[in-house]
Amino acid sequence: MSDNDIGMFIAWNLSNIVAILLVLFALILIYKGINIVPQSRVYVVERFGKYTKTLQAGLNFIVPFLDSVAHRISILERQLEEFRISVITKDNVEVTLESTVFYRIVDAAASVYRIQDIDRALHTASESIIRSAAGKLELDDLQSSRESMSEEIAKNLQEAAVVWGIDITRTEITDVVVDEQTKDSQRQQLNAERERRAAIARAEGEKRAVELGAEAKLFEAQRQAEAIRVTADADAYAVKVKAEADAEQTRVVAAAIADNGQPAIDFEILKRQVGALAAVGASPSAKTLIVPTEITGVLGALAVITENLKK
Repeated sequence: MSDNDIGMFIAWNLSNIVAILLVLFALILIYKGINIVPQSRVYVVERFGKYTKTLQAGLNFIVPFLDSVAHRISILERQLEEFRISVITKDNVEVTLESTVFYRIVDAAASVYRIQDIDRALHTASESIIRSAAGKLELDDLQSSRESMSEEIAKNLQEAAVVWGIDITRTEITDVVVDEQTKDSQRQQLNAERERRAAIARAEGEKRAVELGAEAKLFEAQRQAEAIRVTADADAYAVKVKAEADAEQTRVVAAAIADNGQPAIDFEILKRQVGALAAVGASPSAKTLIVPTEITGVLGALAVITENLKK
């Protein structure tokens, strides 16, 4: 092989090597410049150690060898490990609250460059806020107000965590733990409250019984008064009717006297005598009735007068 052929072979090999190197370099550039970000993450990009931009989910491009992905941040919702906090209520009772916090990162750069340990920072801030919220409530209200207290804690914690690029989704007071001495006091208080309510219920029942008794007596008195009134009305009506009958009888007798004179008067007197005698005879206490002899004369005279009145 001549020197010319050797030179051409070397030149060809060098050109191939350069081409291969260029292809490899292009592949490296593509590998370094293209980033595919998963849906659940964001990438924080730095250039020469300084924050440049945040890559969102999908296909992204950066400047190879100048830019680099410094942090891969998960944006899924996270939960702090459940922790216990000793608090003092408004009525000076010490209890232990079990709590947890749910959050997610909304600003990856702030979560990286503003705070070093997110979980620890949230834990510390939560303790202070929970103690403040629990100190506003009494022990009896603590159990029933857990939901409202959780909302208050989430609101105040959000104000503290916004500078860290964190969104507090919710907080939970999972349990309220009290010691045995406090439980005994609560039981005694509950028993006293039950006895008080029972005494009130008994008093209300007795009061209602008295009211019903008084209403029954009032109703009875009203009905009796109504009966007396009805009886009085009936008696008055009877008196009225009797008076009208007597008046009518007197008028008839007066008319008869005016027409027939002394015979009508004698007739009325004899009739009343006979009526009185009949009443005496009908009396249940009368065992023996003595009739005077003059009565036959009265009866005879009454017959004569009756015949005369007919004429």
